[in-house]
Amino acid sequence: MNRDNSGRCYFDWAATAPPDYSSVNVPFGNPSSRHREGREAREALESARSRCAAVLGVASEYIYITSGGTESNALALHAMLLRQSGGVILASSAEHPSVRENCLILERLGKRVGFIGVEQDGRVSPATLENALEKHRDARFAAIMGVNNETGAKTDLPALARILRDKRIHLHCDMVQTAGKVPADVTYADSASLSAHKLGGPRGMGLLYLRKPLNPIYAGGGQERGIRPGTENVAGAFAMADCLERRLNAETVQAEYHKASERFSRLIRGLRLIPGCRLIPEDRLDEDQRFSPYILQAAFKRIPGEVMVRALDDAGFAVSTGSACSASSQERPVLAAMGVDKRTAREGIRVSQGWSTTMEEIDRLLEALTDIISRFGFGEP
Repeated sequence: MNRDNSGRCYFDWAATAPPDYSSVNVPFGNPSSRHREGREAREALESARSRCAAVLGVASEYIYITSGGTESNALALHAMLLRQSGGVILASSAEHPSVRENCLILERLGKRVGFIGVEQDGRVSPATLENALEKHRDARFAAIMGVNNETGAKTDLPALARILRDKRIHLHCDMVQTAGKVPADVTYADSASLSAHKLGGPRGMGLLYLRKPLNPIYAGGGQERGIRPGTENVAGAFAMADCLERRLNAETVQAEYHKASERFSRLIRGLRLIPGCRLIPEDRLDEDQRFSPYILQAAFKRIPGEVMVRALDDAGFAVSTGSACSASSQERPVLAAMGVDKRTAREGIRVSQGWSTTMEEIDRLLEALTDIISRFGFGEP
């Protein structure tokens, strides 16, 4: 049961997953030190790196330990500052703030930036990618996320990767909401970001998969082969490796995906019966392969999203309006990119589930939503 002792139900897994890791005793030495304690710490760190690489099916030298998905995205993007050949940096118009905002910073620093449109379902399609490439013929880098953090829209990564590789364009993929949730192969990308706390691991830990070398933008002690300087968090790396081994196991991913699909099918059917409820996008099906079954966006007519979040919080349910990284902003650029009107976007909330969510909790959420709308007289006029 995904509840605590107070009876609350947690539906904000896209923001962070409940902790599901054990503290481990690791050598306390600095991995860069040459004495025995340092060597032991280095061996432990490399063991954790190798375990992460094995889960992802890549060579360990392609794995860089970082502080999380945001830093991994920034490292890949800002490396373009030192690229001598220039070229346009592309990003989908529905990216996470850690990509979108960094692209705007790069633009202010003189780099040329372009955006890839999305279909009304929020996905980058081969057609929208080709349109962007036709407009920006000298593109050299494209950031396209695997699963959207607000709508759950899934990217057909193999199809887009083929287009970009034919043109020798670096593909960076934010896979924070993909790893452990949706069957995916990181090797289709040239670089990719993952975050431990989305998988029940510790906050402040993540990794950057980097198949093609990039130019680091800041220096220090040379850790992580110069890509990410700073003393490494060995204990965090061990905990992250443990979470990846447990959550990214192919059989586990498939089994959990099936159960999550069943729960969200019931949720979607129930939402369609609630007066004034609108799914985003409206044509999302009960079982829809275009979307991850872990994230859903819905709007309730005449109820601002923030009001619904507070009402559900009072009723014992944790949901959000969108990305926790932009919770202070009322802007919804992801929904705007999909063509959702501003009023509906302001009424949107995000419901996200995880491995311990139950069907009972889905039913309780539907009951709470129905009660809130009936009590306050909202919904269809």
